[in-house]
Amino acid sequence: MGRWALITGASSGIGASFSRRLAEAGWNLAMVSNRAEENCALASQLETTYGIEAKCLCLDLTLSDAAEELHRWTTEQAVVPDILISNAGMLLFGVLEKSDPEQLDRIVALHCTTPTKLCRLYGAEMAARGRGYILLVSSITAWMPYPTIGAYAATKGYLKSFGQSLWYEMRGKGVGVTTLFPSAVDTPLYDLDQKVRRRLRRFGVMLSADEVARKGLKALFAHRRRCLPGWLTKLLVAICCLLPAWALLPVLRIPAVRRIMSNEQ
Repeated sequence: MGRWALITGASSGIGASFSRRLAEAGWNLAMVSNRAEENCALASQLETTYGIEAKCLCLDLTLSDAAEELHRWTTEQAVVPDILISNAGMLLFGVLEKSDPEQLDRIVALHCTTPTKLCRLYGAEMAARGRGYILLVSSITAWMPYPTIGAYAATKGYLKSFGQSLWYEMRGKGVGVTTLFPSAVDTPLYDLDQKVRRRLRRFGVMLSADEVARKGLKALFAHRRRCLPGWLTKLLVAICCLLPAWALLPVLRIPAVRRIMSNEQ
């Protein structure tokens, strides 16, 4: 049997780091991703390396019934998660007036609808057993709405509010709820050479995916309400809580932002 952790977006980035760290600690894994080949390859590697059981499911979590489908699958597989990590995410750049409506539907479903349903389905079971952990991966943008990523920041802001509410609801039921707010993470999203990456990591400006996962899991097992990994994240959040809205207006003059605003290629 053993203990099970359910991770969405498990095959890459922070999700893959969550998977590795939990496998190393002896947790069996139910790994969900829309990247079937990567997901199953990582699951097989973790089984071989750590002697745990890892089951993988390829699923588009932006679908309206994705949470129900995932819950049916874990039931069929006799997987009873004591940890739920809602990590799957997507980026959407651009001004709202030029955004693809289908992409807007997808980001709202992925960051809001599916995580809410997953917490409803698995959280109820955890509460009935009197034990469990839920980790919601939000973003520092939940604290600092930023031009050209309005939908991303707003949906991550939803997780901020939802996670806090759920933490209150689950406090007396043996279920810990933690919301994680990473800032810059060293992933292929940033087009930087290795020397610059090492320098940014050395000064704490950018964290590795593994460091974010380590801090997030530490906060989760300590039943902390939220986790702001890294000194820069904490500093930026403190500043954002004090800044007036007009303080972000200079951002609109940044060349890259101006190009996005004007839809230049």
